[in-house]
Amino acid sequence: MARKSSVNPLLRGSAIAPPPVRGDMTAAELVDHAFLAYNGRRLRDACRLFAEKMLAPDVIVGLSVTGALTPAGLGMSCLIPLIENSFVDWIVSTGANLYHDTHFGIGLEMFQGSAEADDVALRNSGVVRIYDIFFDYEVLLSTDAFFRQLAANAEFQQSMSTAEFHYRAGRYVAERGRVLKLRGRSLLAAAYEHAVPVYTSSPGDSSIGMNLALLEFEGGSLRLDPLADVNETAAIVYSAKKHGMKSAVFILGGGSPKNFVLQTEPQIQEVLGIAEKGHDYFLQVTDARPDTGGLSGATPSEAVSWGKIDPERLPDSVVCYVDATVALPLITAYALARARPRQPRRLYERRESMLKEMSDSYERVRRRRARLKLATRST
Repeated sequence: MARKSSVNPLLRGSAIAPPPVRGDMTAAELVDHAFLAYNGRRLRDACRLFAEKMLAPDVIVGLSVTGALTPAGLGMSCLIPLIENSFVDWIVSTGANLYHDTHFGIGLEMFQGSAEADDVALRNSGVVRIYDIFFDYEVLLSTDAFFRQLAANAEFQQSMSTAEFHYRAGRYVAERGRVLKLRGRSLLAAAYEHAVPVYTSSPGDSSIGMNLALLEFEGGSLRLDPLADVNETAAIVYSAKKHGMKSAVFILGGGSPKNFVLQTEPQIQEVLGIAEKGHDYFLQVTDARPDTGGLSGATPSEAVSWGKIDPERLPDSVVCYVDATVALPLITAYALARARPRQPRRLYERRESMLKEMSDSYERVRRRRARLKLATRST
């Protein structure tokens, strides 16, 4: 008896019948045609979410960066192209990624090595290892000296957010790159040139912070203000929503930068008391698990309970359980193939106006609370 055609509504998805992989396929074609199931499917969904929705003209994209991505060259290969095409509007990174990024920007080198190397022999030879990446110990000393020299200048002798510090430092890295003809080597320089604010959620937790601490020991008056970072990042999200735009988060790895990007919405709703719903788009690349605490508060559904994600936009969220060194080049290539460059936001230059918008809204909330409190006492 002939098999009847299926009318089951659960079987209306695309049939799994991919064409053969070809040697001349682009990365975007490979993702579209061969990534059909399991984590490959999640990665394809991530590529499409990013290129088709998150990169719409009315979306502000915040990126968090953890793990040693810049030493692996992903700053040059992926993050800088994302900045140059205005696919990323603001960033929260570990200080380590920015420190190692600076090596390349000031003319220093890192090399492919081996994860099975004898670390005692490396130490005796003056070679530092980051898994399978090698570099000379002098790279650290030269980069330390660079940051100490620039941060000792008069313009740095004040309290500032980490975005302001990185913007000012990025100008020095960009100038060094210009002199050495090293354009396209440094994330910090690219962020400066495109006025993309770059924050570090734990500024003391890197070699940059270690060198700034030394300057404080020597009487310097530079102070990085993490509370300013909290307000500035929340103001970016609030301003976008206030002007009818959407907010997207693109999370590479976990750690403190992950939460710092996500906590912008609880800062607006829970702490300031301003009505908001949560981020509109959520894309995360991670190898952590929620049941061990590595993703606590940061799966999309769990983030909804915190007010981090708009519950109505939960379908517009993807978590890829894939190494970022695998996923990021593919997501970047897909976006460059499928999305047009966007108009630069230059959010760094708008920090004061965005802060005023949020501060004014909070003042209205505060006054309303005061009136309610007074009315309650009167009754």
